[in-house]
Amino acid sequence: MVRGLRGATTVDEDTVEQVTTRSQELMRRIMERNNLSEDDIVSALFTATADVTSIFPATAIREIGFGAVPLLCAAEIAVPGAMALCIRVLLHVHTTKSKDEIHHVYLHGAQGLRDDLPD
Repeated sequence: MVRGLRGATTVDEDTVEQVTTRSQELMRRIMERNNLSEDDIVSALFTATADVTSIFPATAIREIGFGAVPLLCAAEIAVPGAMALCIRVLLHVHTTKSKDEIHHVYLHGAQGLRDDLPD
């Protein structure tokens, strides 16, 4: 079965180092929390707010593997008052876990984005 798995993080500043570090941290934490391997990932869609332009989050993820996984980056919709300096990801994963067993991961300033989800 294929399920969607969400996550997000923020950066303190838009630098290659910060976007790379935080994107990789997010992906690693999602993989660990859900006991996933690269082979479980069908595809990943990353979005970033308009103030994150130093590097594609997908480029950062390629640096830690995921060579066979289709990765795509897109711009987040610029909604007035929305969280700044934010990177989001939607993973499509092969899993036998129920939707209640999936752990979505929100780090740093993004922790409050989806506080309605179980951890």
